[in-house]
Amino acid sequence: MKTSALNTSKRLSCATLLAAAMLAAAPVGAQPLQEITYLLPAPATLPAFGPWMLAQAKGYYKAEGLDVKFVAARGGVDVAKQVGAGNAVIGGAIGDTPIIARAQGIPVKAVAVLGAGSLMQLVSHKDERIESPRELKGKTVTVLAYTDTTYYALLGMLSKVGLTKNDVNIQAAGPAGVWQQFAAKKAVAMAGVPDWTALVIEQGAQVDILPADVYFKSMAQAILASDETIQKNPQLIQKLVRATLKGMKDIMANPKAAAEVYAQHVPVHKGKEASVQKAFEMFNQYVYAKQKQPGLMDEARLAELQKFYVGNGVVPKEVPVKELYTNQFIGK
Repeated sequence: MKTSALNTSKRLSCATLLAAAMLAAAPVGAQPLQEITYLLPAPATLPAFGPWMLAQAKGYYKAEGLDVKFVAARGGVDVAKQVGAGNAVIGGAIGDTPIIARAQGIPVKAVAVLGAGSLMQLVSHKDERIESPRELKGKTVTVLAYTDTTYYALLGMLSKVGLTKNDVNIQAAGPAGVWQQFAAKKAVAMAGVPDWTALVIEQGAQVDILPADVYFKSMAQAILASDETIQKNPQLIQKLVRATLKGMKDIMANPKAAAEVYAQHVPVHKGKEASVQKAFEMFNQYVYAKQKQPGLMDEARLAELQKFYVGNGVVPKEVPVKELYTNQFIGK
């Protein structure tokens, strides 16, 4: 009996040791993923969020130990408010957004900017021959909303040629109307982004594209985080930035292959790969290109933007530019 009990004890000990060894050898990916809510300023199905969707589709977030859920907010400033209040640890907006947020006491910073160009382009019908914002005087231009950053970029372009919003008939048409009214020739131009430009080209429009930053240095999309999260959990921000920038680099390297992966991951775009590819190519050309380092904020450009926002009464006063961004997560 004693020998039997001893043998049983030995077998249990071996089983325990074997189980422990198996756990120790288990891959990191087998560990539970950390759930993260990522706020976006508009529906995640827009091709503008290609880098984020590719990072999710290709497992870049998962490789960082993260299970990312995307939730749409009501624009970039709303994202900043939610992130600043701690309702989400991370969010998407425009590089300009912290200027507006900080002026309202919202403690957020841009932790990465996706490209050196401006998200907004002035898109006009080719037969209108709009070669400069100066030629918009007395004409109709559509924008998403009067509180959207693309609207401020349009005002910035106008200011560089001596015009104000009173010199142009600017119509806030919403996320569909902004390009549909333009495509229907109810406006000579729109304050557009590559997503919408691809759509109007698909509808048969012949267009000219004038990047905003030829006149006014507004910014590309940005990743926002709160001061508190940056301070208390920088490792998490690092993981999210690293994975998202990988998605952007995939689009830059091969927009056709990226569009195919994207369309599989975002079912509403299945069968529309050519249109998505066109949008990605325009993002490459006008937005992502020429950045010294992927994700890097240009401090001088941000400072100039803040001067414009203050000078045009969008925000009441300047804050130290270092409070608006950090590059600590770039290139790591």
